[in-house]
Amino acid sequence: MSENGVLLTENVSVGYGKKIVVDNLSFELKRGQILTLIGPNGVGKSTVLKTITAQLPAISGKIALCGRNLGTLNEKETAKRLSVLLTDKISTERMTCGEVAQMGRYPYTGTFGVLSDEDKKAVADAMHLTSVYELYDRDFDRVSDGQRQCVMLARAIAQQPEVLLLDEPTSFLDISHKLKILTVLRTLAAQRQTAVIQSLHEIDLAQKFSDLVLCVKDGRADRIGSPEEIFENSYISRLYGIEEGGYDTLYGTAEPPRAKGEPKVFVIGGGGDGINIYRRLQRQGIPFAAGVLHENDVEYPAARALACKVVTEKAFEPISEENIKKALQIMENCQKVICCIKNFGTMNRENEILYKAARETAKIEGS
Repeated sequence: MSENGVLLTENVSVGYGKKIVVDNLSFELKRGQILTLIGPNGVGKSTVLKTITAQLPAISGKIALCGRNLGTLNEKETAKRLSVLLTDKISTERMTCGEVAQMGRYPYTGTFGVLSDEDKKAVADAMHLTSVYELYDRDFDRVSDGQRQCVMLARAIAQQPEVLLLDEPTSFLDISHKLKILTVLRTLAAQRQTAVIQSLHEIDLAQKFSDLVLCVKDGRADRIGSPEEIFENSYISRLYGIEEGGYDTLYGTAEPPRAKGEPKVFVIGGGGDGINIYRRLQRQGIPFAAGVLHENDVEYPAARALACKVVTEKAFEPISEENIKKALQIMENCQKVICCIKNFGTMNRENEILYKAARETAKIEGS
């Protein structure tokens, strides 16, 4: 393990009994890093996390926590180094949010669980960090799911661990609470050098909030690397076996499948004005074509995903006569033309030819 390493797995196999669920698990997590596990449902991400927390024994291989073999640490020693937030609900009958957060200090309290001033400060700091201190005296069972998850995160942070492990911490939460929790984790990593390992279903958020991404597929650790290394080309589509629609790794967006058939509508777009039209046509099951779009146009990824045909021009180049002819030929076979452009600029001036041609044939809709 390197000097900054806090969690190491070497050739680990995880599973139940002798049945291996995930094989070939080798990685090192350093202080201040966020490692996110992604992959299809049921591939064993939770099994990996439960093995790292010693809830399940590893079938083979080595797991080291802060330089020590995981199997040599007792429960309290592990809890002082590793804090866990799993999806399992805890029993909190008649407990306040503050009392739930205080549970994070159990590795440090005595036999009777009496909190010292230092313990109380750690709990208060954690609840302030997760924006739930105002819920301190509220019944835990009477706050929202998002608030409960933030309280549970405060409990984990109050342990002051070197490694924080979370299993799907953002599941079933609204976008505000998802971003809140992931931002808190980013803050912990940056300011306290806490190492974070988590699993996420929201791969767009994994792409934006991770330092390392571990991909689990077909019973093995398939690939590990930075988001830039993982979210490239068509790997995500292959990882999840996407057959209907697709995932744009540049923008982190999932797109539905395009309508099939020859295009019935031609959309003259650009600058983002055509995106809503593309989505409306796709929802209505109407195949369409789009163009002429520059390859660096903000709406090009949506057009590429949803349109049957897209006429494109190289970035920063004037639209060529050849591409205008190609677009006119496609447009001629369409029943309707929608123009989303209000003003033609220098680089897309040639698209005005398409607009005028559509007006002459009375196919135009829009500006």
